[in-house]
Amino acid sequence: MVDREPGREAAVKFYLGCLQIKQVTLGNVELLQKLLEDTEEPSHSKAMQLIMEEDVIGRNFLYTACMAGQSEVIRLLAKYGVNLNEKTARGYTLLHCAAAWGRVETLKALVDLEVDTEALNFRNETAQDVALRYSQTECVDYLELAAAHLALKKSIAKIQAMITDPEKALGKMHKEDKNLLINACRAKIEWLELHPETTVEELFEQKQQLEDLVNPILVKMATPRPVKSAK
Repeated sequence: MVDREPGREAAVKFYLGCLQIKQVTLGNVELLQKLLEDTEEPSHSKAMQLIMEEDVIGRNFLYTACMAGQSEVIRLLAKYGVNLNEKTARGYTLLHCAAAWGRVETLKALVDLEVDTEALNFRNETAQDVALRYSQTECVDYLELAAAHLALKKSIAKIQAMITDPEKALGKMHKEDKNLLINACRAKIEWLELHPETTVEELFEQKQQLEDLVNPILVKMATPRPVKSAK
């Protein structure tokens, strides 16, 4: 069975049928928002029910929006607390779905909404693996970049946790080392903010610079201090 089923035409039909309202056209975010916000709207409860209704393998309205590349629909529903990391019976997430269908802008929306980019399906595939399997080259490249961004952010977060929570450190940190790491983390965060358009290589270089700075400090912290002899 092809994992991208139903086909594109069926996906669009399912999307339109989900709300069972003739006025809804694919991508009519304004009308969808009205249905969600206005609890007095006669179709509100039916809309909510159908949005969360799943097919036999666990796909709901959100999956159809991903197949159709409706990023704004995803962003809208996220505001209403919809779980964007929920999996189908075979472990596919919305990110897997968007990757399989080649929806780069939808991938970007999901990553912006901080979905789990490392989630695995029943084949132990990430979304990037799925994109590669379906030869969605642009999606593969974007997800590789997203993974590099995440790796740098995780390195920064790990160091910050070590600074603020002594229990996560291997030993006592010298004040000058602590200040050095604080400034290094701040510099990397600023670099990310100033370089929204970057490359995988640049991101890994920034991560390596951070690791080269912290590793000697970790070694120093793990080394027992000499015991002063009694006079």
